Amino acid sequence: MRFFGIDRALVALACLAGLLGVALSAAAAHIPGADSLKTAAQFLLFHAPAILALAGFAAAGLARPGLMRLASGLLVLGLILFCGDLSMRAWLQHPLFPMAAPIGGFALMGGWFAGILGALVPVRRV
Repeated sequence: MRFFGIDRALVALACLAGLLGVALSAAAAHIPGADSLKTAAQFLLFHAPAILALAGFAAAGLARPGLMRLASGLLVLGLILFCGDLSMRAWLQHPLFPMAAPIGGFALMGGWFAGILGALVPVRRV
């Protein structure tokens, strides 16, 4: 198994998502009515292991590396937009930018779809 720079970056970002998920869970437990922070924390914690797995599949050559890296990248982008928007709304009372959460949601769905393709399209063996 060979880890490329992109794989290391995706693993680091997955770990950051887990860290932020724990931090937002703790913050939401102490802020009354922080439902959007709870949602953001859940999304971060649910997707962090998925990003780790996709990056691992890519690095190990168990699935199409390009599609798995694309899937991981879309999940990271989706988390930044979706969770970033929910967090900004909770703490600063304004969105990250208009339509950030829906765009992030579509990026997350795209990431899962790319993961499906990466798993189903056979790996080329040379």
